[in-house]
Amino acid sequence: MGKPLPIVDTPVEIVDLAHDGRGVGRLDGKAVFVAGALPGERVRLGRRRRRGGIEEAELAEVLEPAPDRVQPPCAHFGLCGGCALQHLAPAAQLAAKDRELQAQLERLGRVTPEERLAPLAGPAWEYRRRARLGVKYVAKKERVLVGFRERESPYVTDVRRCHVLVPPVGGLLEPLGDLVGGLAIRDRIPQIEVAVADGAARPRVVLVVRVLDAPGADDVARLRAFAAERGVEFWLQPGGLETAAPLDPAASPGPLTYRLPAFDVTLEFGPLDFVQVNAALNARMVEHALAWLAAEPGHAVLDLYCGLGNFTLPIARRAGRVLGVEGEAGLVSRARANAAANAISNAEFAVADLSADLRGEPWARARFDRVLLDPPRVGAREVLPLVAASGAKRVVYISCHPGSLARDAGLLVHEHGFRLRAAGVMDMFPHTAHVESIAVFERT
Repeated sequence: MGKPLPIVDTPVEIVDLAHDGRGVGRLDGKAVFVAGALPGERVRLGRRRRRGGIEEAELAEVLEPAPDRVQPPCAHFGLCGGCALQHLAPAAQLAAKDRELQAQLERLGRVTPEERLAPLAGPAWEYRRRARLGVKYVAKKERVLVGFRERESPYVTDVRRCHVLVPPVGGLLEPLGDLVGGLAIRDRIPQIEVAVADGAARPRVVLVVRVLDAPGADDVARLRAFAAERGVEFWLQPGGLETAAPLDPAASPGPLTYRLPAFDVTLEFGPLDFVQVNAALNARMVEHALAWLAAEPGHAVLDLYCGLGNFTLPIARRAGRVLGVEGEAGLVSRARANAAANAISNAEFAVADLSADLRGEPWARARFDRVLLDPPRVGAREVLPLVAASGAKRVVYISCHPGSLARDAGLLVHEHGFRLRAAGVMDMFPHTAHVESIAVFERT
């Protein structure tokens, strides 16, 4: 927990918002990080501690609230680790994330976009179609808890309803706890993965239950009854990701899918595959990215970190040809199947470790007119020389971490002959401190 420090009675002015959503104040000339505090507020500190050279404090009282402070709708906000910013108005959250992006670009990358894009937003509530929920049998409460972990704690939050999970999942936490509590293996289930897909009449909900012991006949009967009553599907995962399978394979209605209607594309995915958590924002993001990519029928496009084809297949509707490259063979197999299912013949895919030396790959020596990057949090530094050598006139970079984007933007601009045409944030995770962003580069 860190070294405890004495309580102080002196009010503290909060002057900034840290990258994790905590307020930043000054105490005795040093920075102090205060969870739940907002810039522009005067607050009184509660328990203080020093951890890893950083001084932290609990919020004891807000003496002067910020104009953008709002009442969180969730009674568990502050304890549950699923959200960090419910106390800040949604528009102010976006403004804070935009400031974070621009500050990182200037400080780490030494670049400034020629155009600051307006933030791209979707629904602020009931948006999460993918989540990993903790499951814990608590003997003292004689209950099983299902939900997100507590903030800075391994414990599962005792939550009755979640406001950010899509319906009907947000209202299933307590019933799921009651279900697991009635199973013989109630203390052998550490987590449940949530995957929500499109359905004919309503969303299709798949719950992948991680089981350390196989359920007996009575437990299977309970799971089937709950699934029938609640309109969900259970999968069991006894080992690694590859072991996940439907509880009743013969009754499974088939692959999960989601649509990108603007491009007449339907994508299949597995319940443990990576897909963007916010379906509505993802659809807008793809349209937004392709508008900036400006691919034309005669263009060749390279889509790096392509996953199961979320950008690749829409690009194929606009470009002459597109090559998607991904490091995970299973996702590439899924992407090829998605291209075939959508009758797309001008999309090809390759498996490659994008953190390795790729100069021996034939596709890495080819010429492209456009490049789209959608890397993980570590960024795309290793492929930037390849991007520069491709001859592409425009690069669209989708980022889930402003620090790695800023570093890569600096490299593209200062070492590889590009200019930063535009950049802005996209609110994939409302009420969290997570910053998703888009940057557009053009060859100078």
